[in-house]
Amino acid sequence: MNINVIRPGQTIGILGGGQLGKMMALAARHMGYRIAVLDPSEDCPCAPVADHHIVAAYDDFEAAERLNTISQVVTYEFENVDAGVSRFFAEADKLPQGTLALEVTQNREKEKAFAVDAGLAVPEYRIVHTSEEAGQAVEEIGYPAVMKTISGGYDGRGQLKLEQESDLENLPSFLKEGGTYIVEQWISFDLEISQVFTRGQDGSIVYFPLAENIHRQQILHETRVPAQVSDVVLDKAKAAVEALAERIGVVGTFAVEMFVSGDDIYINEMAPRPHNSGHYTIEACSVSQFEQHIRAICGLPLLPVHTFGAAVMINVLGKHRGILNDRIEYYTGCHLHDYGKKEARTTRKMGHLTFIGDTLEEIDERIEQNQIHYW
Repeated sequence: MNINVIRPGQTIGILGGGQLGKMMALAARHMGYRIAVLDPSEDCPCAPVADHHIVAAYDDFEAAERLNTISQVVTYEFENVDAGVSRFFAEADKLPQGTLALEVTQNREKEKAFAVDAGLAVPEYRIVHTSEEAGQAVEEIGYPAVMKTISGGYDGRGQLKLEQESDLENLPSFLKEGGTYIVEQWISFDLEISQVFTRGQDGSIVYFPLAENIHRQQILHETRVPAQVSDVVLDKAKAAVEALAERIGVVGTFAVEMFVSGDDIYINEMAPRPHNSGHYTIEACSVSQFEQHIRAICGLPLLPVHTFGAAVMINVLGKHRGILNDRIEYYTGCHLHDYGKKEARTTRKMGHLTFIGDTLEEIDERIEQNQIHYW
């Protein structure tokens, strides 16, 4: 296999300048790389740590050409990259991740079908376009169910839970004419887990510890490591993501979210880049998901992962930021990350806290002492 090694001093281009782009850039900079970012916002989180900031829309081909000119390799911080732009970089042989991972994860129908083709279980689903089709789908699948836009949407956006027949009255205001949607069975699960891993250009895979995710109002609130699951689930999760990684040809850090019911797992969603549930790796692991990602796209060997006994990552949303800032001197035993976003909208992810220790019980005591559960 011909691996193009990107060496310190060369420039990594990043599509997207949010917090994930910022954390990628910080990992790359301490390894000696230069950073160019393309993002439409002049004050995006990645801008202060980038050597070059191209302020332009993500589908601006002139901007993409500028990024291509100054970058030796290109990556992305989110999956909603313009298809034409991703093909442009792939054809320029500067996108080691390729386009398939984006094509699959940008479209929930393709994502589900891909998992099924890999022999993996997913929640029962139907593809619909109208309120009538949605009603029929729920009748076949049963209540409760969840309706999602076929692409886009995150942190609960673009979703509608259908718990009873009267909820169908909300469909006309949710659906847009000509749109495509997916109706999924609402799985009664014991917990949700995510497996974050990195695959190198040589096909080698290094796993981070399996994490348990706790959501509040469909937004990730807390990630706990290690996930409290059986060895059977651990083995099934690793086998599932390995099957997906090989079929997609993953390069870089990738995350797969799964539901656990007993010893069974169901694939929920995939993310072809570093993931919110992997932020704990910055302090809790010998190598972070971001550094491992940079190593992969730059053609460097991946590092083995050594981990603290336990870790908990808690998201700081806009509604928490004021509380945190006002009492910052009283928060003890935790690492603070502020993403540098100026507008603190209520449910916007503004940063995160990470607690590390020997056991989850010990960490929970510290979280309680900091009164974070009362946010």
